[in-house]
Amino acid sequence: HLLLFLLFVGPFNCFASYSRATELFYSLNEGLPAGVLIGSLARDLRLPTTDGQHPAALQPPLSFTLASHGLGGQYVQLDNRSGELHTSAVEIDREALCVESSGATVFGGAAAVSSSSLSPESCLLLLDVLVLPQEYFRLVKVKIAIRDVNDNAPHFPVPHICLSVPENAPVNTRLAIEHPALDPDVGTNGVQTYRLQDNYGVFTLDVEENESGERTPYLIVMGALDREAREEYVTVIVAEDGGTPPLVGSATLTIGISDINDNCPQFSDAQLNVTLYGNSTLGTHVATVHAIDMDLGSNAEITYSYSQKVPQPSRDLFHLDESIGTITLSSKVDGDAPRLHRLIVLGNGPGCIPAVITVLVTIIKVMMRPPEIVPRFIANEVEGVVYLKELEPINTPIAFFTIKDPDEKYKVNCYLDGDGPFRLSPYKPYNNEYLLETTKPLDYETQQLYEISVVAWNSEGFHVTKIIKVHVLDDNDNSPVFSQQLIELSIEENNVPNAFLTKLHATDADSGERGQVSYFLGPDAPSYFSLDKISGVLTVSTQLDREEKEKYRYTVKAVDSGFPPRESIATVTITVLDKNDNSPRFINKDFSFFVPENFPGFGEIGVISVTDADAGQNGWVALSVLNGSDIFVIDTGKGVLRAKVSLDREQQSSYILWIEAVDGGDPALSSTAKITILLLDINDNPPLVLFPQSNMSYLLVLPSTLPGSPITEVYAVDKDTGMNAVIAYSIIGRRGPRPESFRIDPKTGNITLEESLMQNDYGLYRLLVKVSDHGYPEPLHSTVMVNLFVNDTVSNESYIESLLRKEPDISIEEKQPQISIEPTHKKIESASCMPMLVALSIISLGSITLVTGMGIYICLSRGKKHHRADENLEVQIPLNGRINLHMLEKKPVEISNI
Repeated sequence: HLLLFLLFVGPFNCFASYSRATELFYSLNEGLPAGVLIGSLARDLRLPTTDGQHPAALQPPLSFTLASHGLGGQYVQLDNRSGELHTSAVEIDREALCVESSGATVFGGAAAVSSSSLSPESCLLLLDVLVLPQEYFRLVKVKIAIRDVNDNAPHFPVPHICLSVPENAPVNTRLAIEHPALDPDVGTNGVQTYRLQDNYGVFTLDVEENESGERTPYLIVMGALDREAREEYVTVIVAEDGGTPPLVGSATLTIGISDINDNCPQFSDAQLNVTLYGNSTLGTHVATVHAIDMDLGSNAEITYSYSQKVPQPSRDLFHLDESIGTITLSSKVDGDAPRLHRLIVLGNGPGCIPAVITVLVTIIKVMMRPPEIVPRFIANEVEGVVYLKELEPINTPIAFFTIKDPDEKYKVNCYLDGDGPFRLSPYKPYNNEYLLETTKPLDYETQQLYEISVVAWNSEGFHVTKIIKVHVLDDNDNSPVFSQQLIELSIEENNVPNAFLTKLHATDADSGERGQVSYFLGPDAPSYFSLDKISGVLTVSTQLDREEKEKYRYTVKAVDSGFPPRESIATVTITVLDKNDNSPRFINKDFSFFVPENFPGFGEIGVISVTDADAGQNGWVALSVLNGSDIFVIDTGKGVLRAKVSLDREQQSSYILWIEAVDGGDPALSSTAKITILLLDINDNPPLVLFPQSNMSYLLVLPSTLPGSPITEVYAVDKDTGMNAVIAYSIIGRRGPRPESFRIDPKTGNITLEESLMQNDYGLYRLLVKVSDHGYPEPLHSTVMVNLFVNDTVSNESYIESLLRKEPDISIEEKQPQISIEPTHKKIESASCMPMLVALSIISLGSITLVTGMGIYICLSRGKKHHRADENLEVQIPLNGRINLHMLEKKPVEISNI
């Protein structure tokens, strides 16, 4: 930066009077958008302008440039001409820039400046701006103070704050909360107050501010505390800043009440009365005293001791356990021993006056000693409890019992008292020996603990009882059991991935790890099913498609944690329910039907096949005709297409229909198909003679006409197609002086002169022409009379017309025309109509080609006739529509030699 400064200042040292450093101060809020005006350097520096407003009007114009593009430069945009300083697209975040908590923080492209005069909350951006040209050169130090806005909420560094208060804390005790809330904002936008959501009536909060401005919350005790009444308080501490509107943050505050030794041991009873036989054995349990201290830990530790008032003989006779307060017989009862003992027991707690209980022991003198029972355990025994595994075999030995009479003068018997699968029997050949054994296997799941008594009594009636506890140990003898062996589920298709199906549940009667059940899929389960090993939750990871597969069946296993593990198997069946996700589908998108014309109304044209992969109502399909519904109708159930009326190919040769298929779903889905109906031609139209226009018309033939010359033509059309429209011409009747002089072309209908006309050949010739098609099975025909008048002139037209009005006496000479197209008709077999339809279709296509060729030929021939200007033909033949031949003017046409 210094080098850059020298590069600019060095050349301009001669203009020292104009070169001076200037400082400008601006301030703006953080977080402003781009384009906000910070200040105008030209205006604030009062630089001269020619127009009084814009410095760019100076010549040379003023130029403003940032001396460096450091950290501060990215947040501003400087207009080089106007000197206006705006915010850039990089948003200013005061908390990100000014991370120091004490003293002013300066960022910029120049060296740091002293900030001693700035407030502790100041955050500055420093910019060095060069003003050129050299006449106005200045180095301007721009300082931009970033003002804080309340854009951060207070937050606690930890979500859970724990605080311990002794239960004897006096009212107004103050305890600092070690984790105060933090707020990156400063001033009033920082944390201002704290409060508790629930103070339970015994707490409140206070806030103290230190010299650096940090605020620390203090918990104040407002009431008496008692750990024995409540040992913990859970509430929420809320920190709130001073912004507008204020923002808050919270954390859980747990106030634990620590124990102090404010309770002493206490006995529930003041006196305990006990009776003891004088012949009791050593170690006989006499009594147990128990005191309670409400405190915790070391404050609740209790020890037991005799009072000094207890005489030494009583201390020697009865032993007191200092820890648990048990009193046992420690020596034999002497006959001279007192019969009543007052044992004063003290319950001692730390820092407490001892609690006192009196145990009165009355000794009953016995003249004889009772029998003795001496056990010798075979099974595992701990402190009088025998442990046996379940499923142990029958007659498993538990213990031997030896029965003794201390006086050795009485007979002693023994028996077993209590319920359970046990037996006590004499063990021969020994006397007074008994064996305790099982009578059937034990079952942990049925009963875990048995308490039985071995009772011995002598002939004098004295009884002695030995209590035996038998604890049954669990074995892994039970397999997990599913609540259902067949688990039937259902789910709609197109389910979301990882959809929940069910939660399997199996129980195991065994205990511990042996009863812990894990779940597994069987080997036949598809890979996209998942079963949680621990919870038994069954899910499917992919979308199911009913149309692809409707039912799934596989096994699941429940396995326990025993050794060896046991398992059970259940079967899961899943039915995928249908959704209307498939549109009806036509077998073909385009259907074509060939139908003979004049097909009877409501006859079957064809069958439209459509399917829908959905099931039930979703798969029901209704068909309808979208267009042409006034002529055609379709059977919704069977898809049969019919025509309401008989169809005429000559009126319309083909129909294009659109059929819509709609299913029964909600919402319904649909699809359409195109139907093309082509009408096959039937020979139902005879040829129509267009020329000659009338049987009464005639032509003048000059005798000088050369043989081979065309005289006239017969022109006819047929509305049918194919072979039904192929026309043949023939002369079937003649009259005249020499009628064989004229012949007709069977293909074109052209009539020509065959022989030269003589003097005797003058007169009227009448030719009966038959125009026949090649229809099948019966060709149709029409006839027309061609009148030719051979003469030099027509001198008397009325005479000729009178001859034409007379019925001609013409003998019919039926003769088939000889043309090249002679279709051969085969006998129709009484078989399926489909081959006939196919054949008719082929013939129809060929006929279309033939008719096209004939049309071209007719057009060419008509063109040639129009070029014969000298023939003066005045008859025009319309090709469309019906012709009234009698309405046309009859005029002779003169034929001349060419």
